[in-house]
Amino acid sequence: MQKITPCLWFQDRCEEAVALYTSLFEGSSLQRLKRYPEGMEQDFMRKMEGKVLTAIFELAGQRFFALDGGAHFAQTPAISLFVCSDTEEETQRLWDALSAGGQVLMPLKSYPWSAKYGWCTDQFGISWQLFTGSRRQRITPKLMFTGEHFGQAEEAMRFWASVLPDSQLDEPHRYPEGDPQAGKLSHAEFRLAGYLFMVMDSSGPHDFGFSGAISFIVDCADQAEIDRYWEALAAGGGQHLPCGWLKDRYGIFWQIDPANMGQLVDGPDEAGARRAFEAMMKMGKLDIATLEAAYRGEL
Repeated sequence: MQKITPCLWFQDRCEEAVALYTSLFEGSSLQRLKRYPEGMEQDFMRKMEGKVLTAIFELAGQRFFALDGGAHFAQTPAISLFVCSDTEEETQRLWDALSAGGQVLMPLKSYPWSAKYGWCTDQFGISWQLFTGSRRQRITPKLMFTGEHFGQAEEAMRFWASVLPDSQLDEPHRYPEGDPQAGKLSHAEFRLAGYLFMVMDSSGPHDFGFSGAISFIVDCADQAEIDRYWEALAAGGGQHLPCGWLKDRYGIFWQIDPANMGQLVDGPDEAGARRAFEAMMKMGKLDIATLEAAYRGEL
């Protein structure tokens, strides 16, 4: 089971996007889809009735979450999904499907690092980098540090590795001497809790940065883990947000959740799940005992 899971935020096309993605990759399936309930107290929640609250799915054997969250967060190319394919034909097939109705950021062609590579944004706003060649993980989040966060890629990955268990840093690649970005990271790979990430710095004239439209869920075994990750990741200029979300000092959004979150807010007792969900909506850092008590109807 992955300890870290990417979460994709859509305005109102989550179900359509997940259906496309799961049709493209072997070892993919929709595991669970839950819609916003009716009659919630919050105005925002009432506006979202019938849309997707949570979609849990697999792509190439990797777990992802997705939801419809409205216009609060917009997708940007600062975080893309880097996909490795064994053949040029497979890269071409994915490119044809994912670039349709989207935007080409780098055309699909031969580059020094790959016989066939392309970068596009799909019709739903998700950014994809498609690469012909082998990697240890078929789909990998790639984080590009731009604007105010340019030059922080190495510091960020070392900080995250100090917080999360089972983490490993590979030898980074740097921009060469003479380049305006000399010394900064042109590419680096690392694992957090066993999950592979990529990062790079870019000082180009980008008009985008990180957004909560792609966040990372950290499953926690107990309250002590929640407390530890929540405080560590939000330290040094980060922000505490509602519903177990936080934004760290580097602009990356995290969701610090109990591992049994699905059982609480999507459990077999519909009334209990609703009570747990409403309790969660009132929290910043999540409290497992309170969520479990709400599910049992003891609050």
